[in-house]
Amino acid sequence: MTGARVLVTGWSSVLHGEATAGDVLAMRTVERALRVAGISQDTAWSAVMRPPGGLALDDVDPRQYSHLVFACGPASGEALLELHGRFAHCTRIAVGVSVLDPSDPAVTGFHRVIARDRPGAPPRPDLASVAPAGATPMPPVLGVFLTGGQREYGARRRHEDVMDTVGSWLGGLGEGLLDLDTRLDPRDWRLPTTPEQLQAVIARLDTVVTMRMHGLVLALRSAVPVLALDPVEGGGKVTAQARALGWPAVLGSGDLTPSVLDETLQWCLSTEGRHAARYAAGRMGWPADGPPGAEDAVASAVGAVVDGQLDELVEAVRAPRAACDGTDELRITRV
Repeated sequence: MTGARVLVTGWSSVLHGEATAGDVLAMRTVERALRVAGISQDTAWSAVMRPPGGLALDDVDPRQYSHLVFACGPASGEALLELHGRFAHCTRIAVGVSVLDPSDPAVTGFHRVIARDRPGAPPRPDLASVAPAGATPMPPVLGVFLTGGQREYGARRRHEDVMDTVGSWLGGLGEGLLDLDTRLDPRDWRLPTTPEQLQAVIARLDTVVTMRMHGLVLALRSAVPVLALDPVEGGGKVTAQARALGWPAVLGSGDLTPSVLDETLQWCLSTEGRHAARYAAGRMGWPADGPPGAEDAVASAVGAVVDGQLDELVEAVRAPRAACDGTDELRITRV
């Protein structure tokens, strides 16, 4: 082998490493620097983190490389000792790492350590801070509301099957995903305390994917398109509410194939989907640029029907109490 050939590694390369976004960005920074310098290089990944067509560290022939570069993260741990042993013939360089103990064999095993922080030395900016942008533009952001509960539906429940199917599908998407919940709990910072806190998050999303009925309602209040998933065989409250609000992007538990999910998501992300969400928000009385104050009375198609329900409530409160015999007519009001 003639000339330098570098294998770029990091915590995203080793079997039991904890890969972070910053680690991957730091590796991109190193790749760019070597490429600009005209130095031959490959990047190795763990089996979990390896992208399609990428090089797995387990498949690397160490004899093909003159140098090993380890980028970012703490310079400590058994994984680094294993790299030192496996690539013993290579010149080994650590860059952008944190050195906690300069005498650690994981540190001293490198021929050179270019630290971002170490005892007795001023810190340097992390390599991720100047990483090149990815090959694709920033993806849309999806808020995801899943649920495994709703035992009230009994034998019609298909929640576990839907969660398995949708979970596998979500894992293959290129969009940014936020795991959300409609539950409120002031004891847990991971959950909102007020509806307004959740509404603030939803309003910043590009699309919502939800098994929860209120995920559908709250998204449309903010004019955010919704891929609604009904986990109840034959349709439950998600389907019923989508029909009541005039929202078309709802799939039943038997419709959830990857191709149908992909097609419906793309519609939600399209101009047509965004226009439909703004129209739905308008029918609910919310302008596209955000909800009015809570005290405002807004005339809308949906609001008129809700008002009808409230009128029935007031009428029922004022009326003499009837026997609980189920003989009263069930009045169903539709938009």
